[in-house]
Amino acid sequence: MNSGVVRVAIFGAAAIVLMVFWLRTSKPPAKPAAVEAVTQTAATATKAPALAASGASTTSTASSTTVADPLLTADLRHTLELMMLEASIPGNDDLAQNPAALKQRLLARVPHHFPADQVARANALVTRYVDYRVALGTLKPPANPNDPDALRTALLARAQLRDRHFTPAEYEALFAKEEALDRYTQTQMDIARQTQLSPAQRQAALQEAERILSPQVQAERADSQRHLAVGAQTAAMDAQGTSERERYTQRSAAFGPDAALRLGQLDSQERDWQARLSEYAAARDAKVGDSALEQLGQRLFSEQERLRIDAALAARSAPK
Repeated sequence: MNSGVVRVAIFGAAAIVLMVFWLRTSKPPAKPAAVEAVTQTAATATKAPALAASGASTTSTASSTTVADPLLTADLRHTLELMMLEASIPGNDDLAQNPAALKQRLLARVPHHFPADQVARANALVTRYVDYRVALGTLKPPANPNDPDALRTALLARAQLRDRHFTPAEYEALFAKEEALDRYTQTQMDIARQTQLSPAQRQAALQEAERILSPQVQAERADSQRHLAVGAQTAAMDAQGTSERERYTQRSAAFGPDAALRLGQLDSQERDWQARLSEYAAARDAKVGDSALEQLGQRLFSEQERLRIDAALAARSAPK
């Protein structure tokens, strides 16, 4: 799969999905009283405590921050997590055992990911992000993640932790989209436990909950679901050794001929990438020497690809 699919898989699978702010500004259409009660209860119970406490507007969008500040881009959190992966050493848990060493490796990578005029601010942000990740490891997960109240309590603790480590603008750039989806899923859970609702009322409430999401988040959510479906199908095909012809047939039926063609091209690119990684890893394991390994890396990979080698090899060795 390409990096976009991998990225969605990483972040889509990791997020629990509940809403950090309500983006609707217009008056909603009339709906049954039971539906109104459910959605109002969910909205009231899941207000964005950290953003509100720090003075950030709960009706602003991520784009209002990222347009004004070149550091706070939509990909900021993905960039930080990618750097964490690149800086990790297989077998070492420096995040918990030696965060100072991890910070030094991350700071060395900052110039590779941020423009020169943003390096100083990025250094400070990276340092605080490591501190945040260390503190995050001390939080207890909800005893029952299927209980909306227990989940809400855990997410409140997480939001307060984030609020202590980041400015309101950083908070919004890093976490707003994830928490929007978090709140949306918690609202779904709240609706699911309202046993007094009829099937029609429940469906109406679920549709209303999704409508509250901004059009951008709705589109990204739909795109994420498509990527996850593609990823699941591809993983099943890989496990079964499905032929290229059969892959095209199945993908055409699920996603259309054009998508099937593009996915086939991605399969070919992924096989090529993995083959080159294997050749490089074999040379590294054989201890051919730093100079020879550097020359091999330059022959096998482009300049941009070389930035991904350590992260890709680390992902290979990570527990499945």
